[in-house]
Amino acid sequence: MSTFEDSLFELACTELGNPQTDGWELFVESHDVTIYRLYTEASGLYEYKIYGFMKDVLPDVCAKVYMDLEYRKQWDSYVNELYETDVNGKKLIYWNINYPFFMSNRDYVYKRELREMTYAGMKAWVVLAQSEVSSSIPEKSGVIRVDDYKQSAVLTSDGEQGTKAFMHYYDNPKGMIPTWLINWGAKTGVPQFLTIMQKACRGYPEYLRKQQANG
Repeated sequence: MSTFEDSLFELACTELGNPQTDGWELFVESHDVTIYRLYTEASGLYEYKIYGFMKDVLPDVCAKVYMDLEYRKQWDSYVNELYETDVNGKKLIYWNINYPFFMSNRDYVYKRELREMTYAGMKAWVVLAQSEVSSSIPEKSGVIRVDDYKQSAVLTSDGEQGTKAFMHYYDNPKGMIPTWLINWGAKTGVPQFLTIMQKACRGYPEYLRKQQANG
C-alpha cells in the first residue's frame, strides 16, 4: 500500500530535467549546489528547492544511505535519537535533532516512502516524507515537536559516476529561532550536509561489511 499519491512522485521527478523555479528567489549558488527559496505568507518562513551533485557516488548507494537510519546515527552528528516504529500498521519515523546549546531540540514524527522510478529514460530514486500526528509518540519535555514538515528528494545518475540530486524542503521549527541561524542552516548547512552525506556514501560498503562480520 502506497503512503503517498503517485502524482507526487512524478512531480518530484520532473524537477530534475525541468526545474520549476518561477517566482522563486535564487538564494545560494556554489560549485555543486544551487538553492532557491519561496516565502510562505502563512508561516512567515521559507520553503527551499535544492539542486546539486554528489561526485563519485552512485544514486542507488545514495538512496540506501538516505534510507538507512542506523547508519545515519553514525555519520550525522545532529541526530540525538532516530528510529522507525509501527503504529497501527503504519511505519513512522521518530527523529530528535540536536540544536545549538542555547536552544531546545526539535523532534519530528513522519511517514516516508522510497520508490524506484524511470523518468525520461533514466532510473530515479524518489523519497517523499511528511509529518504525521501520532498520540502513540508523545511529545517530550524540553523538546519542541515539529508538526509541519514535508520533503521530497530525487536521486539519479549524473551521466558519469556521480549523482544528480533534487530536494524540496519545508518545515516550521517553531519558537524564536534567530534569522542568522535559519540563514546559516540554508546557506551553509545544506551544502555541508551534502558533502558529509557524500563521504558517508563512500564509507557505506565498509559499514555494511562490518555489520555482516558482527552479525
